[in-house]
Amino acid sequence: MIHSDANTILEIKNLKTYFFLDNGTVRAVDGVNLKLDRHTTLGLVGESGCGKSVTARSVMRLIQSPPGKIVEGQIWLYQNGGRRIVDIADLDPRGPEIRSIRGGEIAMVFQEPMTSLNPLYTAGSQIAESVQLHQNVSHKEAMDRALEMLYKVRISDPEQRLHEYPHQLSGGMRQRVMIALALSCNPAILIADEPTTALDVTVQAQILDLMRELQSEFGSSIIMITHNLGVISQIADYVAVMYLGKIVEYADVRTVFHNPLHPYTIGLLNSVPVFGRKGKKVLVSIKGMVPTPTEIIPGCAFAPRCPSARKICEEEEPVLREVEPGHQVACLG
Repeated sequence: MIHSDANTILEIKNLKTYFFLDNGTVRAVDGVNLKLDRHTTLGLVGESGCGKSVTARSVMRLIQSPPGKIVEGQIWLYQNGGRRIVDIADLDPRGPEIRSIRGGEIAMVFQEPMTSLNPLYTAGSQIAESVQLHQNVSHKEAMDRALEMLYKVRISDPEQRLHEYPHQLSGGMRQRVMIALALSCNPAILIADEPTTALDVTVQAQILDLMRELQSEFGSSIIMITHNLGVISQIADYVAVMYLGKIVEYADVRTVFHNPLHPYTIGLLNSVPVFGRKGKKVLVSIKGMVPTPTEIIPGCAFAPRCPSARKICEEEEPVLREVEPGHQVACLG
């Protein structure tokens, strides 16, 4: 269990989000425990399909139902400096309270801005709409705020971009518009779901620098979802490694990179190419394949692919336990 304290702004407890399909039940998020502290960045990493994005969409209450449903767990949002706690998991996903939280207190930058931005409205009008939804301002004041945010995200020629449609913008510009939209109402929490995946490395670096600067300015906490460990090393304070719907390791970023303990985390780090590495060392891959989403695996879900698996690993499911202060691992090895 990941312990919370007075500095915690978001706490996820035993979250289970399942999708009930004709061919079986997909346990996309299966007992996740996480906490996010104020003014910090939590990196959520793992292979595609491990449940990272579903965890984020559960926090935002954007799970399509049916077939998806939060079947168990709590998502505690600490408001007013922790004096009030709201369980997001208990809210009506279409009700007024979650609508005020979504975009107002918790905002999300999606992976592909071309499909997240409305192609029928200009960049400025979409930002202004969000501002008017959460703040009692006129349309002109909202458009002024939109222009201010476009300046803050350092988009080229913001006065022109304000009146342009998404298809008229490059990928990097659209991502900047998404960040401006997300931060337009000064949210306490920003969830970034693979925000640099479709961008070239130069623009990726610019977006990461921008997010760090805006976090410092706005005082937001960030959940960075990615499979790119290089991104995590640059921006995260803490890292949660996810495999098949569960957190298998959690620690500060330095500990995860320099003292990984879970075999899956070690495998992820060994599979990352290092620029300037001498010799012809072959990258180490993780053997096997990720199990099908509907498959029920007894014991440890990673055991079929783990080089250190023992018989007990096939029989007993590991729980996340603290092996040293601040460092938690779900492993029987």
